[in-house]
Amino acid sequence: MTFKAAAIQMCSGVNPEKNAASMARLVREAAGHGAIYVQTPEMTGAVQKDRPGLMAVLRDEEHDIIVKTAGDLARELSIHLHVGSTAILLPDGKIANRAFLFGPDGRKICAYDKIHMFDVDLDNGESWRESAVYRPGDKAMVADLPFAKLGFGICYDVRFPQLFRAEAVAGAQILTTPAAFTRQTGEAHWEVLLRARAIENGAFVISAAQAGVHEDGRETYGHSMIVDPWGKVLAVAGGAGEAIVMADIDVGAVAAARAKIPNLKNARDFELSMQPELAKGGVTV
Repeated sequence: MTFKAAAIQMCSGVNPEKNAASMARLVREAAGHGAIYVQTPEMTGAVQKDRPGLMAVLRDEEHDIIVKTAGDLARELSIHLHVGSTAILLPDGKIANRAFLFGPDGRKICAYDKIHMFDVDLDNGESWRESAVYRPGDKAMVADLPFAKLGFGICYDVRFPQLFRAEAVAGAQILTTPAAFTRQTGEAHWEVLLRARAIENGAFVISAAQAGVHEDGRETYGHSMIVDPWGKVLAVAGGAGEAIVMADIDVGAVAAARAKIPNLKNARDFELSMQPELAKGGVTV
């Protein structure tokens, strides 16, 4: 089966209502060009590094403007709409970085909470501690859609290949990594990570991204991208501002790639042993 997919690039600000309106405009445009699966970036609802400011606009899932708008759009346009993620207030006051998938009837098919927290210190002085704000998820997710099986990830998850391998082994033909990559890490690793996840799993990778300088002063890398199972970049956006990238997804290409290089089938269990000298740090070179 072949279908048209779109990745929506945004530069979300601090106001969820404005971001919801931008999302709606871009999703309608993508659907107007024939996309039946549309993905938005990580933190579609608000890019806000000030914690009190973020908490002031947070809502639970039932009352979140992005969730409501996305469900309405999916039904209006008869598409599958994947909100890459948005911040959701949990009952205990914590926050989930949560992705949503809505079907053509407007109903939520599933949700996925980002598993790996971006706790890093970069060379340019940027320091991030997502674990101080967000509660990490603990469940991987594969959705069985009419046109393909879809595996979920969010941003920093892309650096953990075991997540996507597990999803591919479970049957995922499309892997997703919507993101808000920093400019520094994006310039160094974005494309190579997406292509690696595609190649090693024989799967399509679709990654909608935040792009540009945001209201809160953060700068994100953009370059929303769709990669085929052989690692070929089918579509890519620029590094600043809104964009829509689209590609025709031939699901048969997944089986073809996995037949040529059947590494999912060839994988073997193994044990890891350490030589005593290595374990003690006693080897010199």
